[in-house]
Amino acid sequence: MLNKMADGVDHIYIACGHTDFRRQIDGLSAMVSLRFKLDPYLSSSLFLFCNKKRNTIKVLRWDGNGFILATKKLMHEMRFQWPKDPKEVKDIDHKALRWLLEGLNIDQPKAHHKIKETGSVF
Repeated sequence: MLNKMADGVDHIYIACGHTDFRRQIDGLSAMVSLRFKLDPYLSSSLFLFCNKKRNTIKVLRWDGNGFILATKKLMHEMRFQWPKDPKEVKDIDHKALRWLLEGLNIDQPKAHHKIKETGSVF
């Protein structure tokens, strides 16, 4: 379901570290604007936040006339592999989002990556 919220976005931003989940739409959009210097009103951007226990994420997206805020909570002691630097925001791709939602690290060094074609290999 959260993958569907990322349809049509150009940027998926992760607020690294943990976020106080007492914040709702106003607090999270202010955090995006003031702390990360990004525009929360771009419908081409999706913002992800994680709680301290790393078992719940919130997803914030502007849809043209209002914000959508979705929450996913994992059960049975499962955790998200969330980047820890609280001052950092990362722009990830759709593949990394899928890995994150599957419980994997967003940096998969052994994954196949796209390469640019430079011409003939022979």
